[in-house]
Amino acid sequence: MNSSLLSLLVLAGIAIFLILRLRSVLGTREGFEKPPVVRAAARPDPRRDFEVIEGGPDRDITDHVDDGTESAKALAAMKMAEPGFTVTEFLQGARGAYEMILMAFENGDVDDLRPFLSADVLETFETVIRQREEQGLTIMASFIGIRELVLESARFDRATSVGEVTVRFVGELTSVVKNAAGEVVEGDPNEIKRQRDVWTFARHMGADNPNWELVATDG
Repeated sequence: MNSSLLSLLVLAGIAIFLILRLRSVLGTREGFEKPPVVRAAARPDPRRDFEVIEGGPDRDITDHVDDGTESAKALAAMKMAEPGFTVTEFLQGARGAYEMILMAFENGDVDDLRPFLSADVLETFETVIRQREEQGLTIMASFIGIRELVLESARFDRATSVGEVTVRFVGELTSVVKNAAGEVVEGDPNEIKRQRDVWTFARHMGADNPNWELVATDG
């Protein structure tokens, strides 16, 4: 075998060896090769998000008081004692109770409200009404609406299961005070005045009676 042919065989052997080595290291690629895909960061599992929401703050509470406060804890305890209780529905009821009680007081009629007033509040109302009657004074009042309603605080006594919720109201009404002769001694029927009241309602949570009782008033 001549030297030229021998050299070609040696070179061919070296080339085949190098090709096999490269294939073993880099692998093979056949046909059209797609560009490499850059993977986006993994998105959170939506089911996990749902679990976080379910286990998060109760919006029925945190829409009215700050999360983690004593009031928030008291409201949560009330819900545990009475699963059907909601803060939103309570405040809707408080809105109606405020108008009913306030107008009954202005008009001097609290007999129908006895189930909704504690003994102390009822006594105070009756004393003021009796004093007005003794002076020959009457009040003509008209309720306009509630401008502001804010849940100020809440308490829950675990020993007695009694919950207390304090609400601040700013009501608007017209009011005129007349003497025995029918003369206006105070107020203007065309003037809307604002009245600020802070009332505390109480109830035995879980009881059959759904009514809350007005146990304290403050201006």
